[in-house]
Amino acid sequence: MKEQAHEKRKKAAAAKRRMLPGLTVADGFTRHPFDLEHGVRTSGLVAGRNLVSGHRHDRHNTAYYGVAPSVFKAMIVRWRRSRPVAPIDEYTFIDLGAGMGRAVMLAAELPFRLVVGVELNPTLARVARRNLVLWRAAGHALAPTRIVCRDAIEFRFPAGPCVAFLFNPFGAPVMRRLLGTISGTFASRAGQLEVLYVNNEQEAVIRRQPGFTRLFAGQVNRSRADAIADHRILANQLDGEYASANYEDCSLYRWTGISSPAKPI
Repeated sequence: MKEQAHEKRKKAAAAKRRMLPGLTVADGFTRHPFDLEHGVRTSGLVAGRNLVSGHRHDRHNTAYYGVAPSVFKAMIVRWRRSRPVAPIDEYTFIDLGAGMGRAVMLAAELPFRLVVGVELNPTLARVARRNLVLWRAAGHALAPTRIVCRDAIEFRFPAGPCVAFLFNPFGAPVMRRLLGTISGTFASRAGQLEVLYVNNEQEAVIRRQPGFTRLFAGQVNRSRADAIADHRILANQLDGEYASANYEDCSLYRWTGISSPAKPI
């Protein structure tokens, strides 16, 4: 019995060492209602400086924080009303900077052809994979899903129509490189890429990139429940570095190539 208790303490200590700053109670960690309802783990706030993987793009990380479910769902509704080139079951949904996979799980509830989360940090990717196991077991996943631990720049977009989702995952240098990669990949695929951008801090970078047509830019409100939850979570930060509003600044773009821009909605 003593050996078992000792082994249990060792495992608990090892798990605590693997925990990123911002994900422990001592750091002000507070669970979001999404996690409480579904028994998954997507809560917490990790500052960009603490998202260290050893990759050269680490210094361009913003922060980890799960997107408000109500904002995500509102952006999906807006996109589906924008007259995309194909039905949703022909699209691959790709979350670039997937973190612990909240957006991936929400997307998996929809009949996408495939849902992929791309995450640079191996700890976040590992948690996201565990969350997907639980999500599938609970019967929430209508679409096949997977998590790829990789730099977004190195991700190869699949054939067919794609939806790229970004919740402000990285700074301007990485965004510029990503858009350059996208422009090459989709050069002959006009209309086959949609970009849903939440907390659009690098909006100006996309606006300067030829080939993208902006269909929407504006504030998307959180639900009352999400607003209360996010205010409470961020109020518990020890350093008060981040703040929450009742909305997110968002954009919706379509890759249309250099000619024949889409009509904004």
